Parts: sequence; structure tokens; C-alpha cells
Amino acid sequence: MRMKGAGLVMALYLLFLMVPIYWLLNMSLKTNTEILSTFSLWPRDLTLANYATILTDPSWYMGYVNSLIYVGMNTVISITVALPAAYAFSRYSFLGDKHLFFWLLTNRMAPPAVFALPFFQLYSSVGLFDTHIAVALAHCLFNVPLAVWILEGFMRGVPREIDETAYIDGYSFPRFFVKIFMPLIASGIGVAAFFCFMFSWVELLLSRTLTSVNAKPIAATMTRTVSASGMDWGVLAAAGVLTIVPGALVIWFVRNYIAKGFALGRV
Repeated sequence: MRMKGAGLVMALYLLFLMVPIYWLLNMSLKTNTEILSTFSLWPRDLTLANYATILTDPSWYMGYVNSLIYVGMNTVISITVALPAAYAFSRYSFLGDKHLFFWLLTNRMAPPAVFALPFFQLYSSVGLFDTHIAVALAHCLFNVPLAVWILEGFMRGVPREIDETAYIDGYSFPRFFVKIFMPLIASGIGVAAFFCFMFSWVELLLSRTLTSVNAKPIAATMTRTVSASGMDWGVLAAAGVLTIVPGALVIWFVRNYIAKGFALGRV
């Protein structure tokens, strides 16, 4: 009886979580007139026109392209910078190491609004405004500390004897790090990359402030559905569904790594 009760609670919980996603999909398959005129659990006049609008209009689909470009750049940069930093924190003790580690985390705690104006003025001065690298570098301020914190926990779980054995066997540090150490913390790299991707993908304030046309992300593009005639709910819902897809794919590919990260108590 207890197992059946737990299963029922879990089923109701999953149903509760899926309702908003279903409703978003439901709206994306309706015309704007049907959305505003009637209440229905499924489309009465099913249409794919909303998706066609997004996939054929450059001002729409380029928002996804721009977002994927700077999110990918940010994830690569964040992991590349965080790996040696996390190794240093996990293997060495130096003056102020704990204070420096805490300072890194305080950057992650700060709201993006605090840095929006400084970044805008800086990038406007050096000619990086409205570029993909501008948003990617801005997001590093939040993602690098998070990646360092996650990776440091995984690296502490690797015995130091492995490092010493590799040096005795004649491995140089770069070769040891790439060939031996990184495969041992592959789960940690996957978890860190997932969180860097997700934060950069959903972040709106900095990405909107630092771009205008050439690197405008989909989150900012979605606001253009507001017009004098009202909100284009169908197109907005279709854009929302397509925005969920990349995140869902990333979760699917790193789901085992995320579970291991929770098991190690670092996520």
C-alpha cells in the first residue's frame, strides 16, 4: 500500500509539472483567434503556421542561432578556464586559497543587473557591443565560479597517488591531465558543462543589454510579439516550445552525469 501511495504521489507530481508544457504546446498549435476566444484542452483547428513563421522568418530563427553560438562559446571558455583553476584548488594549498574560492562564489551570487551597465560601457568602448563573444565573456563571470566549484568537488575525489604515479611513469603534466585525469572526472565535466549551458541559455538581462541586432538572442526576440494589435500568443508559444528543445536535449545526454553529481553532493 505504501509503494502504491508513493507511486500515485509521484504520478500526480509529474502530471502537475507537465501541465504548463502541454499547455504551451497546445497554444502553439492554435490560431491566435482560437486562443483568445475559446477554452479548449486541445486545438480545434490545428495549425503549424506559428512554427512556419519562426522557421521561415530570419528575425526569428536567427535568434536561436545567435543564442546557440554564444552559449556554446561560453560553455567551452568556462570549462577550459575552470579545469586548471579547479585542479589548483583541489591539489594545492596557498595563501588565501579559501578566501579566493569564496570570492569566486560571491560572483555567482551577485545578480546580473549589477554588472549590466559596466559591461555595456566597457564593450561599447572596445567595439565588442552586439557580438557573440561579448555575451559569452559576460556570462563567464557567473559560469566560471560555478564550474570551478563543481569540478573541484569531483577532483578531490581522485586520489593524489594517481598524479604521483603518472609523474613517476614519465608523464608530463599536460599529457597526464588530458590522457589520465580528465577521463577520471568526465562526469564532473559533463555536469559543469550542463549548468554553464543552462544558465547562459536562459539568461536574459545581460544578453539583451549587450546585443541589438547581429547577436540578438531568442529570449529578446520573443518580446517582439507585442504590437499595437496585442500579443501574438500562438507564435510566442511556438517560440517557447522551440526554446525548450535544446535544454531538453542537453539534459537527455548528460542525465547520468547529473545523477552522479547529485550522488557526490557537489550539485
